Amino acid sequence: MGLLTFSINVTLDGCVDHREGMADDETHAFFTRLMDDNEAMLWGRVTYEMMESYWPRVARGDVEAPPSIRDWAVKLEVKPKYVVSATRAVFPWTNSHHIADDLRTSVQGLKDATPRGVLLGSGKLATELDQLDLIDEYQFLVHPRIAGRGPTLYQGGLLNTRRLELVSVTPLRCGAVAIRYRREH
Repeated sequence: MGLLTFSINVTLDGCVDHREGMADDETHAFFTRLMDDNEAMLWGRVTYEMMESYWPRVARGDVEAPPSIRDWAVKLEVKPKYVVSATRAVFPWTNSHHIADDLRTSVQGLKDATPRGVLLGSGKLATELDQLDLIDEYQFLVHPRIAGRGPTLYQGGLLNTRRLELVSVTPLRCGAVAIRYRREH
């Protein structure tokens, strides 16, 4: 069985709006390693649609991008992508799969069938999956910024406090810090 790892950019005050993080070669390399280390991606519909609107065009060469960004887009193109949605059923982006059945059963089945792990990259979906005790690890890229607005990490709240065990801390030259936690059981 693979692990479900939640990873997201977050500011010091908890904002998870992707436009608030710093995008440079080093932060991009962090997320590329995460994608390479995991066998599949898991998103909610909103995150999927945001990714679908941009990355396939980069992979095709329709959008000008540095080689490292294009390489990432090409890797993402072939990576299995699972999408939780109650409002959309058709996901035409290459290697995309719809999850519409019982969330706990479907995601646990995905973890069981994906030995190299699943990378979760949607904040609202993370709240739902955390309430179901399905998230095993957290890898946050904390940016040295205070956004002063939302959306924020776990904005929907959790029923119980999550106790986490620190696995690693890696400072980046840009001032961001990669923090990896494992769920205490």
